[in-house]
Amino acid sequence: MSVLRIGNASGFYGDRFAAWREMLDGGELDVLTGDYLAELTMLILGRDRMRDPSLGYAKTFLRQAEGVLGTALERGVKLVTNAGGLNPAGLADTIRSLGDRLGLQVRVGYVEGDAIQRPDALTANAYLGAFGIAACLDAGADVVVTGRVTDASLAVGPAIARFGWTRDDLDALAGATVAGHLIECGAQVTGGNFSFFTELPDGGHRPGFPIAELHADGSSVLTKHPGTGGAVTVETVTAQLLYEVGGPDYLGPDVVTRLDTVRLEQEGPDRVRVSGVRGTPPPDTLKVGVNNLGGFRNSMTFVLCGLDIPAKAALVRAQIEESVGAEGLEFTLARTDHPDTGDTEAASALLHVHLRDGDKSRAGRAFSAAAVELALASYPGCTLTTLPGDATPYGVFTADAIAQDAVEHVAVLPSGERVPIPPPTVTGGLEGALVQHEALTGGPSLHATRRGPLGELVGARSGDKGGDANLGVWARTDATWPWLRDWLTVERLAELLPETAALTVERYELPNLRAVNFVIRGLLGQGVAASTRFDPQAKALGELLRSRVVDLPTEVPA
Repeated sequence: MSVLRIGNASGFYGDRFAAWREMLDGGELDVLTGDYLAELTMLILGRDRMRDPSLGYAKTFLRQAEGVLGTALERGVKLVTNAGGLNPAGLADTIRSLGDRLGLQVRVGYVEGDAIQRPDALTANAYLGAFGIAACLDAGADVVVTGRVTDASLAVGPAIARFGWTRDDLDALAGATVAGHLIECGAQVTGGNFSFFTELPDGGHRPGFPIAELHADGSSVLTKHPGTGGAVTVETVTAQLLYEVGGPDYLGPDVVTRLDTVRLEQEGPDRVRVSGVRGTPPPDTLKVGVNNLGGFRNSMTFVLCGLDIPAKAALVRAQIEESVGAEGLEFTLARTDHPDTGDTEAASALLHVHLRDGDKSRAGRAFSAAAVELALASYPGCTLTTLPGDATPYGVFTADAIAQDAVEHVAVLPSGERVPIPPPTVTGGLEGALVQHEALTGGPSLHATRRGPLGELVGARSGDKGGDANLGVWARTDATWPWLRDWLTVERLAELLPETAALTVERYELPNLRAVNFVIRGLLGQGVAASTRFDPQAKALGELLRSRVVDLPTEVPA
């Protein structure tokens, strides 16, 4: 009763298929969660539902559940997942049918009410909280299926059910929110996508999935099953804590979690204690994610080898625009070429040509055929890496808000009883959420310096939120933190990452983590599904920053 062990077996729709079995067989658990939803996933599920109204959920979960449902029931491990997507009731029914086919008595509860009626939208879903999940578990559910809840709610809900927290237990809710945020992306907290992967015991080959050991006060220990790959260290936890966050106020439907109060401590091998988290009342609104079909898109890539690269690119641009018109075209020249090399690939640049249009025929074969027709009538050495093809639809993501009391949050218990989940009665403002921190100085360095990659001294992790990106950077040592805090200004970020210079960039400090977090507004345009950026989810942005050669302080060793 004193510790609730919550594991995670999925961080996205398409994550390691075997993770559910690995987590159940690897050691003791009370709850096993699976996160399948992202902004792009909701678009995919929306298109599924257009083709077949009975779909709209993550079908992969059903195949995974078939192999582990009996084991989970035998061991008393509760399964909690947002794989319900746009149709939690449909997935719940299918799981019951699966149980019948397997000869298992499975009690399934589900949470609904996130769907917002927007006739002009493909999908519109509010991010619900954790109390509906808790109600299903309190009623004896073996499996709880949700639609769009916050990712952390998958862990917060079981903690509410176990420890009996109310909406007034803000610090405990905030602590569980941090734990949920840390495990929601699966192996990303145990060494996956880690800046210093070469230092991991297994070199980052196959990190295990995470476990949060939650306590009644909301504190937790992050760990993993013995013998699994990767590692759980203060730095791997820091990296995930900085993933896809904004300012120190982490807004949620049940609590605002103060990320600047989080304390991390290495308790032992692969054990990091998370404590000190403070919470304040949640906002009176819920975030709403809205997906719409934006039109159709197509892409072709030309290989430009050797001399006169800019002139070759200019010729292609003029020819393509003459063939199909300039509207909706986007040209990106990637200078991957190296001078005076004997290797064709090393001597080549890539010209990516994208077309977005509401007219499927113009964006389809009319465009791709026009590109292929240049093969014998354009620049010397003309070749393409892509075959002509039809256009595909793309989506546009936007974020909106709705009053908490305007949403009918409902827990449907295993018995079929529908239990309304009332909104919080005490809510708070957002005044602290937009308080930025500017570095103390952007002037000349007062340190003796040496030239080297920034990544010698810092780690980074970056990600997407709609059309925005976040970039978290942490100092590896106490000695490095004062330098990083003073040195990495918004202006310096613009020098190192020129694509951010014209954008609105917010800067926040998290001293407990020795970290600075940047929120870069509009970097990803209309969201992942619509972006033609080479790195459409900004996952590599942190590693790009770490690769920049800068003046490092000589008194701080690498």
